[in-house]
Amino acid sequence: MDGTETVMFWDGVYAARPAATDPQPNARLTEMVASLPPGDALDLGCGVGGDALWLARQGWHVTAADISAVAVERLAALTRAHGLGDRVTAVRHDLRGSFPYGEFDLICAHYLHTPFDLDRAAVLRSAAHALRRDGRLLVVDHGSTAPWSWNQDPDVRYPSPREVAAGIDLDPATWTVERADAPRRIATGPDGRTAEVTDHVLLIHRTA
Repeated sequence: MDGTETVMFWDGVYAARPAATDPQPNARLTEMVASLPPGDALDLGCGVGGDALWLARQGWHVTAADISAVAVERLAALTRAHGLGDRVTAVRHDLRGSFPYGEFDLICAHYLHTPFDLDRAAVLRSAAHALRRDGRLLVVDHGSTAPWSWNQDPDVRYPSPREVAAGIDLDPATWTVERADAPRRIATGPDGRTAEVTDHVLLIHRTA
């Protein structure tokens, strides 16, 4: 897919869904970030904006990035509707060619899976380098296929968190893997269905 086809694909994904009025955050985010002091956060692939809104309500200043103009415009409207426009900046980025500017205390990449070519390791390496000292990179990937996923390929393989960390190839003198595991949970899809899913969770701490 070229850039235009990619944008059209993701715009179509979000346009096909009703606009969310109060999207909920991802479970792993609330589980792992609630105890951190708020600062500057970057949400990569922000989607409908549940994570960005939750972080803003906890006192974070959030840059929320997505390739879909539909997702970004809807999130910008939501932040204003919820009185959080001063805490969330929604921006459109194609991570294949650009990365949001700034330094951050927290960078989240939840389910940054895509059917088009994306050097995820390079994106996540850029994210690690955009962390301030003592900042954290939280990467949560699918470890299984949910019934409502756009990708129902039975042969799809989900790399383990340790494989993802190895692909990013960060200097252990500067970055430490704090968590790399595959917990399960009951998830609810956009249509209200529930299913047990596996998450691949990777938490990287910039220590120097």
